Amino acid sequence: MTTPTTTLASRIWQVSGSWKKQALLVVLGSLFIAICAQINIPLPLVPITLQTFAVLAVGAAFGMRLGAATVALYVLEGTLGLPVFAEFRAGPAVLMGPTGGYLIGFVLAAALVGWFAERGFDRRVLTMFGVMMLGAAVLYIPGLLWLANFTGYDKVLELGLYPFLWGDLLKAALAAVAFPTAWSFLGKR
Repeated sequence: MTTPTTTLASRIWQVSGSWKKQALLVVLGSLFIAICAQINIPLPLVPITLQTFAVLAVGAAFGMRLGAATVALYVLEGTLGLPVFAEFRAGPAVLMGPTGGYLIGFVLAAALVGWFAERGFDRRVLTMFGVMMLGAAVLYIPGLLWLANFTGYDKVLELGLYPFLWGDLLKAALAAVAFPTAWSFLGKR
């Protein structure tokens, strides 16, 4: 096992040790996720959004703890009534609805991607692509298990996984190019 390294956020903005900077970063990250959630293609139960890209990118850029805290704040904001979820939805009913499992999976996926990024996996194209795909897979676990309550297990993959796979590949490819490029621009440490 390798030891943690610098994340993009700490390299760019020196957030380590500054709780005010970390708090601001968490709020700004949750806003970024909320904006990306509104870029969507509506489907019957679960829309296709840029939200998953934002969640995984925040995890990679912020690291395990700060990334998970950012996504948890986003979920809390939406649950408390701020219209931050896809299609400007909000409230506890969204968390209890078909997409609730994915929202919980977002926190787990951001933490996992952040853990790998802290260990330098975000600095190479192939490893970053793999980490993004692993993060996507992790968020599907609670997402699909919860969605099955609404679709039945016979339809859950058809409605909750298959329509999203091409987008996941594209988002992972985007991050796999963007993160190593950013590190190259900043100079690797």
